[in-house]
Amino acid sequence: MPEKLKTLYKVQKKDAIKACAVLADAFQHDPLWRKIFDGGSKFKQKFRIFFETPIRYCLKYGEVYSTSENLEGIAAWVPGNLSEVTMWRIIRSGAFISGMKMARLGGKMKSTFKQIDNDRKENMKGREFIYLQVIGVALKFQGQGFGGKLIRALIEKSEQDGIPLYLETETEDNVKMYEKFGFKLIKKVTLPDINLPMWEMVRECLH
Repeated sequence: MPEKLKTLYKVQKKDAIKACAVLADAFQHDPLWRKIFDGGSKFKQKFRIFFETPIRYCLKYGEVYSTSENLEGIAAWVPGNLSEVTMWRIIRSGAFISGMKMARLGGKMKSTFKQIDNDRKENMKGREFIYLQVIGVALKFQGQGFGGKLIRALIEKSEQDGIPLYLETETEDNVKMYEKFGFKLIKKVTLPDINLPMWEMVRECLH
């Protein structure tokens, strides 16, 4: 195991609900997700339900880490060949109930994100890679280095495994931050239905 990963806390199934709450807090002001869920009185409820699916999915098919047992920040990733979240995989991950709730609460998501799913397949066609599905730090802990700690650990894993990292992000500030960690922009797209941008990025191994 990479040395930096050893300094992190490996999130367990028992932590799933708390991890969802951390991510819901981290992204509560994010323009993309506020547009997806239309704000409103049930916004926080929708958010918690939404993040339960990727957390349980990555617990089953990949890895989920936090900066400590206090769960200041969360990073979840899967092998690239499992980056497509199919219904069968959702069922096997134990996220079926949250997935069905999310389908009712955020029906526009499937059509909105179809393009970036297709782009990911094309951009990384025939290649092995690590897909960073989600990373976020609770608001009260932002700006204290927790996000960087998670990213550096994942980068070390990528270098040790000899395979690139791939992610999408929804703000220009995030693009600049990831570029400092060696990620390169592949493509900027405009998501249908909500007319907001998304940046597709990759970090190649340096060694």
